[in-house]
Amino acid sequence: MSESAPAPVLELRGISKRFGEVVANDRVDLTLYPGEIHALVGENGAGKTTLMRILFGMYRADAGTVMFRGSPADFHRPMDAIRAGIGMVHQHFMLVPSFTVAENIVLGAEPPRGGGYSAKTAAAAIAPVAERLGMTVDPQAIVGDLSVATQQKLEIMKVLYRGARVIVLDEPTAVLTPAETRELFGLLRRLATEEDAAIVFISHKLREVFEIADRITVLRQGRTVDSLLAAEATTEEVVAAMTGRSDVNLGRVERAHRIAPTAVLEVDGLETEKAPHDAALGGVGFSIRPGEIVGIAGVEGNGQTALVEALVGQTSAQGGSVRLASEELAGLTVAQRRDRGVSFVPEDRQREGIPMNGSVLEGLAAGRIRRVHRSSWLARALPKQTREWARDLVDRHRIRTASIDTRCAYLSGGNQQKIVIARELEEDPKLLVLAQPTRGVDLGAIDFIYARIVEAAAAGCAVLLVSADLDELLRLSDRILVMYDGRIVAEEPAASATREQLGVHMVGIGKEES
Repeated sequence: MSESAPAPVLELRGISKRFGEVVANDRVDLTLYPGEIHALVGENGAGKTTLMRILFGMYRADAGTVMFRGSPADFHRPMDAIRAGIGMVHQHFMLVPSFTVAENIVLGAEPPRGGGYSAKTAAAAIAPVAERLGMTVDPQAIVGDLSVATQQKLEIMKVLYRGARVIVLDEPTAVLTPAETRELFGLLRRLATEEDAAIVFISHKLREVFEIADRITVLRQGRTVDSLLAAEATTEEVVAAMTGRSDVNLGRVERAHRIAPTAVLEVDGLETEKAPHDAALGGVGFSIRPGEIVGIAGVEGNGQTALVEALVGQTSAQGGSVRLASEELAGLTVAQRRDRGVSFVPEDRQREGIPMNGSVLEGLAAGRIRRVHRSSWLARALPKQTREWARDLVDRHRIRTASIDTRCAYLSGGNQQKIVIARELEEDPKLLVLAQPTRGVDLGAIDFIYARIVEAAAAGCAVLLVSADLDELLRLSDRILVMYDGRIVAEEPAASATREQLGVHMVGIGKEES
């Protein structure tokens, strides 16, 4: 900033925080000015979340100072930060789906009125905030009926209603389409330029960071390693600061295409019942050939999870067929489908992928025990040969662990995911189903996981990649199918598709209409 620049609204000086032996923040510095959008980036475990929780009064720093508007601030709880004018929009919405828009916005800060809550008073109180954001929304609308993008704006309305002048946004575009992201960015720019709001933007999507940010602060292993003007920095420079490496590939993952002519997976007219967490499938059909990677795009809740669960056997189909290598899978259990050659990397690795309280060995050997030692006791299922096999798998997949007996809970998210990937690929599957395979994973681990997926395809495996990250789909896939309301509404070749094209299809507009 120049000498004529305004004084900082917020300064974090030498912030340190330790959890037992783990140093989460180590003398971190961050300066935020009025009217700027400041991106905070770093790999998982770099200390971003801990730093923001200290700012928001959720944690107490072990050392360092928080300066707010030129004076030391000591926030003991989130309410202290809110009263000072700091608001935080979390990655997972903190809205009550069954409440109205007005009820959600004023919850905990209801406008004064004798006799209790008044819908009319609440609607009048939030009207000026909606006007500032250029939003037209029915204050009596039920939040659960609104789009994800509208709910994201309601979260921003909540913090502005409470008087926030500093706004922290944690992964705000994670579930938005490209068009919705552009709309959100327009809103953030208005807040920064017209209202002098100071915004901290936390994201792993570097393309979006460079699109929206004025400055970028990079954390690595709990320390501030760089602070850059976005207009003068390069993606390669930021990635090197984040990872300590200069060889991370951010472009399309090129590979020799040797796709077989005959499909190994054939899905025809697949239907499921409506589930609480997703749309019902309504006649889904597609095929995948050996060596092919087919991506599935769509706003969350449009049938992607139902499709994955129906393919791997977690949900019973109500109609249609799923054939793998010409064999019908309908009626087969999850274990039986695995025996036929279906491998699965679930969306939630900690709940479904690995035993968090179990060892690395147990996480790797789960499928092997079932297949090879069905009639043996567990004690006999982990002989010396299995332990040697597990150590070899750890080495080949670069799983960073003290030993194969280390608890999975002690590993980073990237290494936990590598355990799941290693185990599933060791089965030599005909079909590999991947659900959000790099969510919450470091750039370095992402690079390695992509390489393993490409190797599996090169070996003749058919790959179904379900991801909310359009960049990931464009980097890895041969074809991309777009789902909307439980149906496939478009198919695009990945090599020529654009994020804008996919985004249009994700809101239900077909090729002819677009």
